[in-house]
This record gives sequence, structure tokens and C-alpha cells, in this order.
Amino acid sequence: MKIYADPISVNSRKVIAGLKLMGVDYELEHVDYFQGQHKSPEYLAINPNGSMPSMVDGDLTLWESNAILQYAADKNGKNAFYPTDLNLRADINRWLLWESSSWFPSCYVYLVENVVKPLLEAEPDAAVLAAQDETFHLLAGILDERLGKNGWLCGNSPTIADIAVAAPMHLHGLQKLPLDAHANLSKWMTEGVEQLACWEETYVGPGFKLGR
Repeated sequence: MKIYADPISVNSRKVIAGLKLMGVDYELEHVDYFQGQHKSPEYLAINPNGSMPSMVDGDLTLWESNAILQYAADKNGKNAFYPTDLNLRADINRWLLWESSSWFPSCYVYLVENVVKPLLEAEPDAAVLAAQDETFHLLAGILDERLGKNGWLCGNSPTIADIAVAAPMHLHGLQKLPLDAHANLSKWMTEGVEQLACWEETYVGPGFKLGR
């Protein structure tokens, strides 16, 4: 299984951390995000969306980070992280879809404004951030309520749903995500996800640097 990714990016880190969580072997082909290699003709032949990550496994080429995690779990029999029980799997799938359609876009606004723009010596747009606050608090409130009932999103141990939902907020301090009103969400991230070995091994710090 070959993963084309830049580990500094949200969805690349998601897949790499998820594969490490499950103990799935992979080969990393580094695609430099800041050099624009994901827009090169060679990469577009793999993923016409020009987004990362992508996977090539034998004759199968796959993009969409959550689809890659689902495939890797099923292929390698990692049922502890993507259970085959119908109800549990439906619950995980629900969070994976919600993450990509709602949670990622909201968190990404804070990533662009408070992390990417300063790195490029541009000023964050306060109006853009303010306009996103209501949506973010609505979505974070949904997570906070769920995590008030469980230590993990779907059961008593981490699954690919936890990695997927954590990924968009992986630089939450630098993103300046307004988490103060969401104690359960903050605890899950700092005392749960960030304590996982797979998360520590994929650490991304200030300036999009890998490792501490």
C-alpha cells in the first residue's frame, strides 16, 4: 500500500495517524504541499482532484482520506478500529461523512486564517473568522454532547472516527479554535487523541514542522 501525502496536511496526517493506530503497513511517497507537487501532472494522473492524500494498492487507486481508512481497515481485518457490527459501523460512517462535509470546512477556516496566512506573512481576516464562529460552535456543541456520554466517539476505545474528527483540529492551539465552551471536546482532544502513540508519532508543530 503506497500513500501519496504530505504529512503536514490535515487529511494526510489523518490517514497516516489512522494507519499507525491500526498497525497497517504502508509506504509513504512524499508530495510536497508547499511546493505545489499535488498539482503536478504526475500527481494529477493519480488524483485528478489535486488533493491529498491518495493511495495506490495493486490495481486500486483511491482518494478521499476516509475512504482510504475504511479500505485499509477492511483489507487488514482491523475490526477493533472499524467494527463490522452493523450499528457500530453505521455510527462510525456517520461521523466520517459529517467530518468531511461539515466539521472539516469549519475548522479549515481557522487553519487558513490563523496558521497559513501568518506563515505567508498575510494578516488573518477578522470578519471571516467572526462569520464562522456560529457554525463552529454549533458543530463543536454536537461533538461536545456526544463526548459527554463516551470517552471516545464510537464506543470505549478509539476508532478511525476519532482520528478523522480530530484531524481538522490537529493544530487547534495555533488555529485558535474557540474551544473554551466545549469542555468534553477539549478533554477528548488533549487527554484522549493527543495521548495516542499514533498521534504523537505524526506531530505537526508551528511552521508546519514535523516532530518536536
